[in-house]
Amino acid sequence: MAKRTDANQSEIVRLLRDFGASVWVASNCGHGAPDLVVSYGGQTFLMEVKAEGGKLTPAEIEWRKNWRGNYYIIHSIEEAVQILIDGMEE
Repeated sequence: MAKRTDANQSEIVRLLRDFGASVWVASNCGHGAPDLVVSYGGQTFLMEVKAEGGKLTPAEIEWRKNWRGNYYIIHSIEEAVQILIDGMEE
């Protein structure tokens, strides 16, 4: 079942693209998969978008528990961009 999209997701996607990132919106995948697959500077970041105060669903918790790569929960474009910047410094 596809999940609902948090209200801040479309703005975050637009601003990430303006920042120079490639963004694939995966929120319709369901099954707990993260909302966004973001590529920047040759790195890939999985991002779960939550509105302020939003919590992971049981499916999202399970998916995250089994993922072995980068996975971030973001609430704002500022958080998303900071993750990209920090990823460039590693």
